[in-house]
Amino acid sequence: MYRRSSPLDVTFFGGLQMRTYWNTNKGLKQIGQWEPNCWIQVTCPTEDDQRMLEEEFKIPDYFLSDISDNDERARYEYDDGWMLIILRIPFVKEIRSRTPYTTVPLGIIHKRDVTITVCFHETNMMIDFVSYQQKRGEGFTDYVDMIFRLFLSSAVWYLKRLKQINSLIEKAKRNLDREVNNESLIGLSRLQDSLTYFITSIRGNENLLAKLKFKLQVDELDADLIEDVNIEMSQARETTNIYSDILESTMDTYSSIINNNMNTVMRTLTSVSIILMFPTLIASIFGMNLINGMESNKFGFLIAIVVSALISGISWWIFRHKRLI
Repeated sequence: MYRRSSPLDVTFFGGLQMRTYWNTNKGLKQIGQWEPNCWIQVTCPTEDDQRMLEEEFKIPDYFLSDISDNDERARYEYDDGWMLIILRIPFVKEIRSRTPYTTVPLGIIHKRDVTITVCFHETNMMIDFVSYQQKRGEGFTDYVDMIFRLFLSSAVWYLKRLKQINSLIEKAKRNLDREVNNESLIGLSRLQDSLTYFITSIRGNENLLAKLKFKLQVDELDADLIEDVNIEMSQARETTNIYSDILESTMDTYSSIINNNMNTVMRTLTSVSIILMFPTLIASIFGMNLINGMESNKFGFLIAIVVSALISGISWWIFRHKRLI
C-alpha cells in the first residue's frame, strides 16, 4: 500500500536525526526503513520530511500545520481513515525567556499499519521516552498501548518540571528574604506564567484522555495503563494548583512589603519636609524688608538660628514620638 523508504530516508539536520523508524514488536529497535506497524518518529521536521509524509503516506496536509501551531489545544479528529491526536507536552526554553517552562503540541497520526509522531521541538520527554522503552525491552502491544504510554510519559515529565519550578520558586524566595528586588519578582512572574500554561495543558490532556478511552479499542492491559495515567495526571494537576497558589500568595506578600516600604519612605520624606519648613518660614519672616525689632539687634541672626533649631527639634520629637519617622 505504501512505498518502502530506503535507508537514506533517515535524514539528519545539524547532527540531530530528524526522522527515525522504530520496530516496536520486541523491544524498541531502530530500523533503516519503513515497515508495516513500525513507529515513525519525526522531530523538528524539515520541508523534505513534511513533503514525504504528505506525498508518500498521503496524510492530510493540515495535520502537520495544526501540529506546528504552538497554541493548538489537546484534541483528536478523524479524516479519511486517518486519526490525529494532539497531546500537550512540557518544553523548556531558555531560563531567562519570558516563559522558561511552557508546553508544545505532540502530534500522533495513525491509520491501519502506520503510526507517526511529529513534534516541531526537540524535547527531553521524547528522548527519555525512547530510552525508557528500550530499557523496558517489551515494545508496544499495539498503537493504543503506545498512545497511552505517551500520555503517561507526559504526566511524569510534568511532575519533573514542576519540581524544577518549585526549586526556582524557593531560590527566588530566599533572595527576596535578603533583599526585595525587581529581578526576583520578575522571575516569580515568569514562573507564574509557566504554571498557567501547565495547568491549562494538563486539563486539556485529561479531557482528551477521557474521550479516547471510549473512542479507542481498550483491552484489560490498556485499562490498567489508563488508570496509571489518570493517577499521574491528577497528581500533576493538583501539584500545579498548589504551586500556583503558593506562588500567587508569595507574590502578594512581597508586593505588600514593597508597598509598605514605599509608604514608610513617603511618610519619612513628608515628615522631614515639614520639619525643614519651619526654619525656612522663620528665615522668610526675618528676611522681610519690614521693621520687626531684629534689624538693629546684634544677636538677631543667632536668635533666628536658635528659634529655628528649637522649633525643628520640637517637631522632630513629636514626629518621632508618633513614629512618623
